[in-house]
Amino acid sequence: MDIATLLIQLISGAVGGNVVGNLFKNLNLGTLGNSIAGIIGGGIAGQILEQVAHTAVTSGALDPMAILTQIVGGGVGGGILMAIVGAIRTQMAK
Repeated sequence: MDIATLLIQLISGAVGGNVVGNLFKNLNLGTLGNSIAGIIGGGIAGQILEQVAHTAVTSGALDPMAILTQIVGGGVGGGILMAIVGAIRTQMAK
């Protein structure tokens, strides 16, 4: 893993968290909360996906398929973690 793939995962996680937060208003944590949950989820999911799918960047070249996989993995992971945190927060508020 290098810093480029990690940054891709974190940024796409933040975007994924904010997209899910805007789609599901009852789970929304606000822009900062969505971003933080998305960054954490994107980093975790991106790393898991990299290990499972073996999409690590090889020989220092950024393969377009690896970049796309990192974007999708980070975005989905960020959205999922943000939704989980939002659901927990909603249930605790009741």
